[in-house]
Amino acid sequence: MATVELTKENFDRTVSENSFVLIDFWAGWCRPCLQFAPVYEKAAEANPDLLFAKVDTEAQQELAAAFQISSIPTLMIVRDQVAIFSQPGALPEAALTDLIAQARALDMDEVRTKIAAEQGGGAGATAEEPGTPDA
Repeated sequence: MATVELTKENFDRTVSENSFVLIDFWAGWCRPCLQFAPVYEKAAEANPDLLFAKVDTEAQQELAAAFQISSIPTLMIVRDQVAIFSQPGALPEAALTDLIAQARALDMDEVRTKIAAEQGGGAGATAEEPGTPDA
């Protein structure tokens, strides 16, 4: 499946209609973004059951700002409408494969319970990120 271009118009609908979404925040002038693109595309081909999406931070500045993207590329993973991972930097293929496996293995009931317990810390509380893969 080809990657989907996300915009402020289709972002919410796309994330709510798909249970597992990987999002690459990128820009055309960003050399690391361009180097990461083939790795991301290969992962998309290897995981056709997941939705791989891209946000062009130049064209979608409001969306990038809403997620406080200050460094690109940034990879975000959203499962069941919960952001479970967000980290800047281009990942090598093995690290991205491992990260996807970790994200698949998460027990989302546990994640939601943990978020509920942390909600006292503010609306921006997110689940603990899967272990950062070794680069």
